Amino acid sequence: MNAYVLILCGGSGTRMGADGNKTLLKVGGVPAVVRCFRAFQKAVKGIVLVTRAGDKEDFMEAMSSHGCTPLAVITGGADRQASALNGLMALPTDADIALIHDGARPFVTEKVVRRVIESVEKYGSGVAAVPARDTIKRADADGNVLETLDRNALWQMQTPQGFFVKDLLAAHAIAQARYTDDAALMEAAGHSVRLVQGSPDNIKLTSPEDLRMVNGMMTPRIGTGFDAHRLVEGRDLWLGGVKVPYEKGLLGHSDADVALHALMDALLGAAAMGDIGKLFPDKSPEYKDISSVLLLRKVGKRLKDEGFTVGNVDVTIVCQAPRLSDYIPAMREVIAYTLGIPQGQVSVKATTTEHMGYEGSGEGISAQAVAMLFQ
Repeated sequence: MNAYVLILCGGSGTRMGADGNKTLLKVGGVPAVVRCFRAFQKAVKGIVLVTRAGDKEDFMEAMSSHGCTPLAVITGGADRQASALNGLMALPTDADIALIHDGARPFVTEKVVRRVIESVEKYGSGVAAVPARDTIKRADADGNVLETLDRNALWQMQTPQGFFVKDLLAAHAIAQARYTDDAALMEAAGHSVRLVQGSPDNIKLTSPEDLRMVNGMMTPRIGTGFDAHRLVEGRDLWLGGVKVPYEKGLLGHSDADVALHALMDALLGAAAMGDIGKLFPDKSPEYKDISSVLLLRKVGKRLKDEGFTVGNVDVTIVCQAPRLSDYIPAMREVIAYTLGIPQGQVSVKATTTEHMGYEGSGEGISAQAVAMLFQ
């Protein structure tokens, strides 16, 4: 069955104290909605973002700068229920299952998503939820306790909430009230709602305290990298993914781009995934003269697959010549595009050694890099 997801991004950010849409607030250096997108992209056929009027351009820019391609970005309605219906109407005709997810829940995981889909396929519904942990009491308007509820029978609702598209559309068509989630809408329409195990980490951003807490949940990982290659005649000089005009180039099995090699080692080191020698052996014909941009793309994909997010990277190229200042903007652009991150998270610098050492004598070029990841 074809499953699609609607990510609802209508949060104004007022209670968060934010100037704009709260789902664009950064969690570990990445917008919350981007984290949601990455959790769903392998599990569903397509992703539709439902935003407030006037926010579309901001979301398109955020998606593009992080290498995300939604099926559509559409405007929602006056409330959550209307926004979900607008999203359903935007789904393609081959959509069998629709998941509805709050864009302010950035820590949803692919495992939870797949559990919801499997439940829909088997039972017709699947709603992520967690058992109530605290004792819950029912009280009157004055705060007087009326009864203590049995928490063993109580669950806290989360998203995604999944149902067959045809059932959701039918429920919207006969709705007599406004509901706070899709499960309540389906209950009112007479459907059975099946709960699946969510995650305690799958919290919703509502207040500034929530944002501070989720950023505290992110584990920062720092890695360093270093590489050096000899300059020789008869080779093109590639640095930071950019071809630099010069009388010599760097000698190596690949294109010998020391800047990207140092960067890849920094990224892999932060993730404890070894180094480029391990991933791309210099004895393998597969990597003979290969562009280091292609290797960086492979490294970036490995990081995403393991749940890492790039916070920022900083690369320093050390050489006496050629002068690199004119080429640094292009290097930053290549690195940002390849890793799917904004250019503001990429720093590239160049320096000399005042004619000391092999860099200063023109015998070779070296590079150092630092990278921060979040998981």
